Amino acid sequence: MPRRLALFALLCVLSLASTARAQELDQVVAGLEATYGKVNDLRAEFTQAAHNRSLGQDIKAEGTVYLKRGGKMRWDYKSPSPQQIVSDGSSLWVYTPELNQVNKGSAPKALAGPAGSFLAGLGRVRDQFTVRFLDPARKADASGRPVLDLTPKNPSPLLTRLVLTVDPKDSIVRQAVLYDQFQNTVTMTFTKVTVNAGLADSLFAFTPPAGAAVVPLEPAR
Repeated sequence: MPRRLALFALLCVLSLASTARAQELDQVVAGLEATYGKVNDLRAEFTQAAHNRSLGQDIKAEGTVYLKRGGKMRWDYKSPSPQQIVSDGSSLWVYTPELNQVNKGSAPKALAGPAGSFLAGLGRVRDQFTVRFLDPARKADASGRPVLDLTPKNPSPLLTRLVLTVDPKDSIVRQAVLYDQFQNTVTMTFTKVTVNAGLADSLFAFTPPAGAAVVPLEPAR
């Protein structure tokens, strides 16, 4: 499932002051770490585009994401087909309604990576990545948002490079582009971002629907 692999790559990551043109690298990184270091929970709308380089194929998706410290997360995909990916920080569930199937696994194992989680990871960027501007000559995109090029200090097959576009007004990541070992990419764009709204823990609880098949997230060895 390209969607699930894209999310795990993102979670392996995992887990912003002055105008963009005036910001130097240390300022941008310090702002990013300070902002996400104070985020307890986050909600956002997202669009996702997964590009398979060898096949020349693009798969698009969209939905809503909820994140909370402690490894809690909920990704509600609306298209191209409904799917839920939910974790309470202990267990991880992937529910695919059209298959009437739930995949269940250990959240710490499934989400293991350079930063452990999206929120915690962005609060410790320099610990996990070597950071530079994507284009040192320009530093920002056409909208004036700094674009960072991150190389994991301990790369994994699913994450060898991460490009982040940061909003200079609030240091929130508006776009993340992930590269795997084959240079396939997953581009996540975030809109309507709300932080520290006090998301309830019940949002990250999951009970398999009656009649749904529950199978291990990873095959037994």
